[in-house]
Amino acid sequence: MTISQGDRLPDATLVKLGEKGPEAVSVADTTKGRKVVIFAVPGAFTPTCHSAHVPSFVRTKDQFAAKGVDEIICVSVNDPFVMKAWGEATGATAAGLTMLADAQSEFTKAMGMAFDAPPAGLIARSKRYAMLVEDGTITLLHEEAGPGVCEVTAGEGLLAAM
Repeated sequence: MTISQGDRLPDATLVKLGEKGPEAVSVADTTKGRKVVIFAVPGAFTPTCHSAHVPSFVRTKDQFAAKGVDEIICVSVNDPFVMKAWGEATGATAAGLTMLADAQSEFTKAMGMAFDAPPAGLIARSKRYAMLVEDGTITLLHEEAGPGVCEVTAGEGLLAAM
């Protein structure tokens, strides 16, 4: 079942690459008492994700901060090493975005956002979506019609709906 606006986020453990290696990040702990934007992509370094989706949040980070957003998190079904390299390659890390790996697709599946695209080599990946989460509850949720589209889920699209 796909999660909806008004639902609480499922708890899951994501992973980031810290100074001493992979570190577990609890979704529940990260969103508790905070206003957070989470956007998910089908894959690091894939065309739309790399050239449109991540850059849209780099461009709009300050506008989200002005609206009281504490953190912007990018989630992808990749490993934390790839997410670190991708954050550096796109400027997302330098801009202050948090790049989290959902390596086993645990969060993606709990959200009801998993999909497969075997011809592209994408298995158990995430649909493209963006959401505003306040104290663990989804207050705004946008999902794209297809993985190669980045309009309503772009930073500008989410900002316009806030």
